[in-house]
Amino acid sequence: MSTPETPLDPSAILSDDAERLLGRRGVGDLAERMGIVIVEMSAERAVARMPVEGNTQPVGILHGGAHVVLAETLGSIASSVHAGPGRIAMGIELNASHSRSVATGWVTGTCTAVHLGRTLATHQIVMTDDQGRLLSTVRITNIITEARA
Repeated sequence: MSTPETPLDPSAILSDDAERLLGRRGVGDLAERMGIVIVEMSAERAVARMPVEGNTQPVGILHGGAHVVLAETLGSIASSVHAGPGRIAMGIELNASHSRSVATGWVTGTCTAVHLGRTLATHQIVMTDDQGRLLSTVRITNIITEARA
């Protein structure tokens, strides 16, 4: 059985649990197609980058949905790391506020845990451009449950 190819920054910092999870599940087809690269991953903090090019809307700026895909990728994987073996995390609520547009370069998403409980995990993800300017802020809540066989 082959394992998914996970796009990792060469200097990525992964917790042991994150390394095992990413090795088994990867980041998902959509995240791979969008060019998302994991830089850091643990239940408490996760960082990833995504190119603007290829993820734009018709007027040439990063699509708002691309912000959300980056955020949900980070928040869901961090929640899955927190959930641990035999459990899964599924998004039940997400909201996004866009503050600024970007037309070139890379977007960095930094995800921090707000709440890591037994059945719920909430993360806030802040997206910035190459100059460190705020682009958007997203909050995601995941429910944690036992994995089905």
